[in-house]
Amino acid sequence: MFKTGDGVPQDAVEAAQWYRRSAKQGDTDAQYYLAIMLRNGEGVEQNHREATKWNMRAAEQGHELAKFNLNL
Repeated sequence: MFKTGDGVPQDAVEAAQWYRRSAKQGDTDAQYYLAIMLRNGEGVEQNHREATKWNMRAAEQGHELAKFNLNL
């Protein structure tokens, strides 16, 4: 919602915060999108190591796009 501005002003920082909260709760979509934001430095400081960590968590739970990004 905050990432795309759907019904609220677009805010990458807020989006990253919500993705992180959901990712910690085990939401694979949030883990995947947080990984993308971390990889690109969108709304957060760029951090490839943390991006890979979240991508791996999502992939381990069966998230197909996360698996694709990791070439699994």
